[in-house]
Amino acid sequence: MSLVARHLEAAGIATVIIGSAQDIVETAGVPRFVFVDYPLGNPCGKPGDTAEQQAIIEASLELLTAAIAPRMTMRMPLEWGSEGWRENFMHVGPDNIDELREAGRRRMEKQAAVRAAAAG
Repeated sequence: MSLVARHLEAAGIATVIIGSAQDIVETAGVPRFVFVDYPLGNPCGKPGDTAEQQAIIEASLELLTAAIAPRMTMRMPLEWGSEGWRENFMHVGPDNIDELREAGRRRMEKQAAVRAAAAG
């Protein structure tokens, strides 16, 4: 998305990136970035929390109009809840490897079924 944003900006279309991977997005040099310090896959807020999601979108629109310099980052003052998510996010270990393996197998079966339905 960072490269797409830079391309759109070069064409005169203003962009704002909302994301959680601050180091990656800032390294890519996007013009405007709203950083949400949440687990990857949740940059627009917690699932089901429409008030929080709306606040993130509103802040993004504000940054779009208020940015005074290139490569501006707005950090949202939000907390996921417990900081424990950092330790547990994407955890793979002896305690959950079988569960993750089974979930992966089910996902691959669903993908194969979708491909088969699309092909036939």
